[in-house]
Amino acid sequence: MSSQPTPPTDLSNLWMPFTANRAFKRTPRLLAGAQGMYYTTPDGQSVLDGTAGLWCVNAGHGRKEIRDAITRQLAVLDYAPSFQLGHPIGFEAATRVASMMPAGLDRIFFTNSGSEAADSALKIALAYHRARGEAQRTRLIGRERGYHGVGFGGMSVGGIPGNRKTFSSNLLPSVDHLSHTHDLSHNAFSRGQPAWGAHMADELERLLQLHDPSTVAAVIVEPLAGSTGVLVPPQGYLERLREICTKNGVLLIFDEVITAFGRLGAATASERFGVTPDLITMAKAINNAAVPMGAVAVRREVHDAVVQAGAEGTIELAHGYTYSAHPLAAAATIATLDLYRQTRLFERARELEPVFEQAAHALREAPHVIDVRNLGLVAGIELAPRDGAPGARAAEVFARCFDAGVMVRYTGDTLAFSPPLIIEGEQITQLFGTVAKVLREVR
Repeated sequence: MSSQPTPPTDLSNLWMPFTANRAFKRTPRLLAGAQGMYYTTPDGQSVLDGTAGLWCVNAGHGRKEIRDAITRQLAVLDYAPSFQLGHPIGFEAATRVASMMPAGLDRIFFTNSGSEAADSALKIALAYHRARGEAQRTRLIGRERGYHGVGFGGMSVGGIPGNRKTFSSNLLPSVDHLSHTHDLSHNAFSRGQPAWGAHMADELERLLQLHDPSTVAAVIVEPLAGSTGVLVPPQGYLERLREICTKNGVLLIFDEVITAFGRLGAATASERFGVTPDLITMAKAINNAAVPMGAVAVRREVHDAVVQAGAEGTIELAHGYTYSAHPLAAAATIATLDLYRQTRLFERARELEPVFEQAAHALREAPHVIDVRNLGLVAGIELAPRDGAPGARAAEVFARCFDAGVMVRYTGDTLAFSPPLIIEGEQITQLFGTVAKVLREVR
């Protein structure tokens, strides 16, 4: 690995996102390099990446194939606008992404992040109904404990109180929320999809009747919720949501920013669960996080309704981003999707799933553990909170694990695991073994 950069001496200018800035800058933990399964700190310590960066580096760090593709593209076309003009590699990237989506979801709208993908999907849903002469369909339904990014649309349909409270008076109107499905009295220590909870989808029927189904545009859910603590869908739950949406003419959006591109051992969670929505949002692993990129895969009929409703020569959807289909991001996407196919990385994740599951559930008897849940190469270990200090125990475990050479994530009092799909058996042992040791040390 190349020499590491000199650590910064002044941390004051960078306002860090989703970070306790004062606490971090008192005791900073910095990452200076990465290769394969490991980060390196400025002082040369190796840190096993148990989270694929931020759920996104599915093929592992420093992949030469992706780096070379970006370098080649930079020499040919560094940037081109996507408004009223196009460039070949953007269209090629869309074709490659479409080939990995469920049948029929083959119209791709590029964004730069998951947050933008979520807001774009919501706007597309509203535009679709208006194009069909049902402009009264303006209501959106999300779910408690849902995370759909940090745009005002995504926050509005999202259901994480801490993300919403500062901006609560400025969120979108005409939004409601389903209850989340997580209930430890019924589904604690489930392996894979819990057997209990499919009936909770029936709450959608109640909400539709409350608001009048003809006013509802879309329902958005994460098939598997990651950022809010690894919430695995109960058996039959997603199927029931699909059935209810279809019956009432409501679009179903799957937020697959985390689950797309191999995390569940398939190209999409839709494929894994056998449930096809009308739109899929994605980002993160679309190009191994090499260059910011997100997208919305749209059912062809939805796309066609919007595009054909506009007068010839006019802009049909007044929406987009300066960096939509950025040439470097597109090059990274094509190289990454090729890499996934050539290395059979999704199949490998599915084959590793039982090993990963067994290692995660081995922590069932560890101190403070009140639940273990998993699916694909994702696991959540929920800890009992400290009295009067929710989240503090998990935060300490995170810090101690990092200092011991293993990076995990925490959200509330849940530890989250989502390693690169190239992880080996001994690294799975190291990952959960380090957590087990740390759990025995914390109070």
